[in-house]
Amino acid sequence: MRTVRLDRRRTADFELLANGGFWPLHGFQGAADWEAVLETMRLADGRPWPIPITLGATIGELGETVALAAHDGAPLGTLVVDEVFERDLAREARQVYGTQDPAHPGVAALLAEPPRTVAGPIAVRALPRHPDPIARHVLSPAAARRAFAERGWQTVVGFQTRNPIHRAHEYLTKAALEMVDGLFVHPIAGETKAGDLPIETRLRCYQALLDHYYPPDRVVLALNPACMRYAGPREAVLHALVRRNYGCTHFIVGRDHAGVGAFYGPYDAHHVFDAFGDGELGIQPLLFDQAFFCCVTGGMATEKTSPARPEDRISLSGTAVRELLERGERPPEAFTRPEVADILIDAMGRRVPASAVAREDGNPAWPAAGDR
Repeated sequence: MRTVRLDRRRTADFELLANGGFWPLHGFQGAADWEAVLETMRLADGRPWPIPITLGATIGELGETVALAAHDGAPLGTLVVDEVFERDLAREARQVYGTQDPAHPGVAALLAEPPRTVAGPIAVRALPRHPDPIARHVLSPAAARRAFAERGWQTVVGFQTRNPIHRAHEYLTKAALEMVDGLFVHPIAGETKAGDLPIETRLRCYQALLDHYYPPDRVVLALNPACMRYAGPREAVLHALVRRNYGCTHFIVGRDHAGVGAFYGPYDAHHVFDAFGDGELGIQPLLFDQAFFCCVTGGMATEKTSPARPEDRISLSGTAVRELLERGERPPEAFTRPEVADILIDAMGRRVPASAVAREDGNPAWPAAGDR
């Protein structure tokens, strides 16, 4: 039996195909589904699906059974080749990512794949291996659903992230938690773009934040083995469908969800859900405006709740936190909780005292305790 060795992205896709995270898919997609997904964000049978899950391979003939190995060489299972076809990778980039620019990390990864594509159902021998402590936090959809049921949750909101949770994220998750029984914090554990923090560091940040600032009986933390595609609006729909499969009833969609650089508008990932009918996705998106620290009220807010002028708002993002750290500055509490800041500083190898927080020209001073 010949072997197709998967890269990290396809290894992650295999795991989600195998554990049910990519239901209703049972294998790598063929030409009819690829075409339908590109043009309609639906499978050939009409069910919603926004991004092709395909396998580019230079071997595998029609009717052949090939072995599948993970990126590290570990055996995963087999695939029966039902179809062999050629993908137009440039067209796929335009449709899925809205650009052919290789500066986009998702486009660059796509264009590096073989256009020759094999499709068919998979048989699972083993799931990909994860090192500790990652392995202890990777749950299957079935395991996640059991965890929710054990807690008696009827409604669960999922939260997707590839960054440490900063104060804006915290605000959104807690606002959503007011509406439902439980919160499922489900960060990406797979491959991300250069410059993103490693999952080991992010996991420490998630645990510290949840230990100190969330009610423990209302939150479940697990890691999603997926890789980031940075496909903006289409990936927002994919993220929602995956969390539906994990048992969530609601899903948080914030500003520039799954975006990168300036490739998407700030709320394109909100508008994409208009393409689907009520209840069609099986999960309810919760669409949030950009959250910021309001210097007038002294707390987190959005334009819907804050009277502050633009100059009285401190906008928060994972990128802004990274930029502060790279300059050797400690992220202020308006950006991130001190326990998280300590972990990030340690990870960056820069132990910066709190007194080193600088005032940025053109921005309001970071609010001290009691300031407004």
